[in-house]
Amino acid sequence: MHSKKLLTTAAVTGALALGLSACGQASGDTAGGEFEPKGNVTMIVPFAAGGGSDIAGRATASGLEEATDKTITVQNIDGGSGAVGYSEFLGRSGDPNYLLATETAMLALPATQDVEFTHESFTPIMKLGDDYTLIVTKADSPLKTCSDLTDKAKKDRTVVAISGATGLDNITFTLMEKATKAKFDRVPFESGAEAITAALGGQVEAISVNPGEVSGQLESGDLKPLCAAADERYEYPELKDIPTAKEQGIDVAFAQFRGVIAPGDIPEEAKEYWIKKAKEFEKSDAYKTYIEDNMMQPNAAYGDDFATYLGENDKELREAIGK
Repeated sequence: MHSKKLLTTAAVTGALALGLSACGQASGDTAGGEFEPKGNVTMIVPFAAGGGSDIAGRATASGLEEATDKTITVQNIDGGSGAVGYSEFLGRSGDPNYLLATETAMLALPATQDVEFTHESFTPIMKLGDDYTLIVTKADSPLKTCSDLTDKAKKDRTVVAISGATGLDNITFTLMEKATKAKFDRVPFESGAEAITAALGGQVEAISVNPGEVSGQLESGDLKPLCAAADERYEYPELKDIPTAKEQGIDVAFAQFRGVIAPGDIPEEAKEYWIKKAKEFEKSDAYKTYIEDNMMQPNAAYGDDFATYLGENDKELREAIGK
């Protein structure tokens, strides 16, 4: 994460070619009335199935289906720590029949890798909320706190799992290294679900995951928390007893946003349509259920406000990782 990694030309070029071949003209009808997408809509998730991005994408697609009365198909396009999916989406410029379930990788990828896009390449629709991370380990691990983890990593080889080089988990481990002078060995996976499997199997000593991804394993006792990389303890009953990293002397807290974007250069009417439908989703029981089930902070923002947030968060992220 400390140095830029050039993506393979074949991966990005292939994704762009696929996107451009199907892009065509914008789909929808603005003549004589309010915009409405023609036909089905695709929600791209730039990570593998089973992780936090996939959960967010499917929950949002389901909620927007109710708001729009349109069929919204979720398409997982993983690879390159999210770069392949975002590059495919870049090729959909001008097409309002496409959406993407976005998160911090949209900012981290341009900051750390040679990609063709920034957050300004796309049209911000809705920020769903904020998702902090838990550091967890296998239940029978001798580690009890994040301080134990970093103390071990200062002396011995300590392997942690990350779901891609640009994810919140890798950012969190990088910040922990900077705060404590520890050094982790990283094993990359394409989703949080794969990282959890590695932790359960004892292949890694710790993982950094969103609460919603790991709540079942915490409840069953198969995994145990070491700390929360958040400013304050969670208020959710299931998480309120987990100390923050700061309580353990590690000054680390960083939130991952989750949201929805449309391609760049879509008509203004299409942008306003999706923002309107996203606001309807926020008022629904489906949104409340998603936030609560995944133990997120419901800080919604739309359109220009979301764009402002992205600019500010991009600056904070680059400062955090030294870019």
